[in-house]
Amino acid sequence: MAFIQFIKGINETVIANVTLTRSKDGSKGTATFRFNSPDILRSGMEDKGDITGMYLKDDEGELMTRDVSAKFINGKPQAIEAIYIIKSPREWDRFMRFMEKYANENQLSFTKAN
Repeated sequence: MAFIQFIKGINETVIANVTLTRSKDGSKGTATFRFNSPDILRSGMEDKGDITGMYLKDDEGELMTRDVSAKFINGKPQAIEAIYIIKSPREWDRFMRFMEKYANENQLSFTKAN
C-alpha cells in the first residue's frame, strides 16, 4: 500500500495532481503535489490535529516534507500544495518507487511534458 497523510494516522483520500521536474544530470528534482478540496480541509477535521507535513508512506517506510501550504479562495482553504525536494539519484529512485505504487493504487498515469 502507498498512501499520503498530512496528519499522522489519517490517510488523505483525495488524489494528488503531481508535477515532477528533474535536473539535466538526473541528480536532483522537485515533486509538487496539489490536492484540490482535500479531506484534511473539510469541516470536522480541525479537531484531528495540525498539519505537520506531508508523509508519503509505503511498505519501504516514509518520505516526508514540511513544505506544505494551503491555497485560499475568498478566504476559505480550497487546496493544499506540498513540495518534496529530491537531492540525489538514490532519493529519486526511492521517490519513484513510492510514486509507482501510489499511481497503480489510484489509477494515475504519467504524461511527459513536451
